[in-house]
Amino acid sequence: MRPTNWCPPIELSSAEEKVVKRIKRAKLFTFLRHNRHQLFDDAFQEELARLFKDNSVGQAPIYPAQLALATILQAYTNVSDDEVIEVLLMDRRWQLVLDCLDCEQAPFGKGTFVRFRAILIAKDFDRRLIERTVEMAQQKGGFGAKHLRAALDSSPLWGAARVEDTYNLLGHALRKAIDIIAHDQGRDLKEVATEAGAPWVADSSLKAALDLDWDDPAAKTEALSTILQALNQVEELLQQSPEATPQAVQTANENMAVARQIQQQDVEVEANGSPKLRKGTAKDRHITIEDAQIGMAAKVESSALMATSVMCLEIWTGGWSGLWD
Repeated sequence: MRPTNWCPPIELSSAEEKVVKRIKRAKLFTFLRHNRHQLFDDAFQEELARLFKDNSVGQAPIYPAQLALATILQAYTNVSDDEVIEVLLMDRRWQLVLDCLDCEQAPFGKGTFVRFRAILIAKDFDRRLIERTVEMAQQKGGFGAKHLRAALDSSPLWGAARVEDTYNLLGHALRKAIDIIAHDQGRDLKEVATEAGAPWVADSSLKAALDLDWDDPAAKTEALSTILQALNQVEELLQQSPEATPQAVQTANENMAVARQIQQQDVEVEANGSPKLRKGTAKDRHITIEDAQIGMAAKVESSALMATSVMCLEIWTGGWSGLWD
């Protein structure tokens, strides 16, 4: 059977009010607690339910909305799957959002959570979840929608099973090239990145560092132009680095070659000279930037992708019951 809609309380209990008052940072927890009933209204919960086939097994399923909320928090806080279950038992902020305050047992297990996220990614619903959450932040205020989008978009959760966007692909290639030179010269990554005219490369999130409105098409064009200009500047830096060893320059140039290949696959130039992303995806498009110095990286990622594909196949054939522990 399909899961019923999740209907947690809207008003804060006295215990919840005490938790909210103690949250000085990480305001996303407060934002989600106050707005979860609107974020996951009946219509959106129906969308979630339609991702899964009907099943006649009599065991009550986990609420998809709860799992989706946990997915948002995991992406934002960058914790592992094991840590999600741990914080659900130890962190009252997580419990506040998922309506399990002072619980002695997590509302779901690790296997259920991992399989749920695999379905979201396989059916491209993770993007729908991100867009809806950012849209709600824009409407309600009280939490920075721009920073929320940057954090969710750059989360490593989508890794092996999610095709990485062009901005991050190019940014990662640039970061790797600069990091190789910085390490070779015994210098700080930020210092070399600034010297190359791309200080934002040293930040953990490219989209947050560029500090643009990623919902504005003009801002996206500006970001792409900035990244491509940095690509030219880093290539010049590599040509003018007499202190760098030949091996370091060669490895850095290999990363730059990957960046140029991505540019060729994903970027085209408009009549006015502005760059824009191509429509569609090239058949052999890079989905992540591999570290050329770690020979097993591609094999690890390939294995992870295969495992996710097998998992999704099992879920599709087993219906919603595949999410139960």
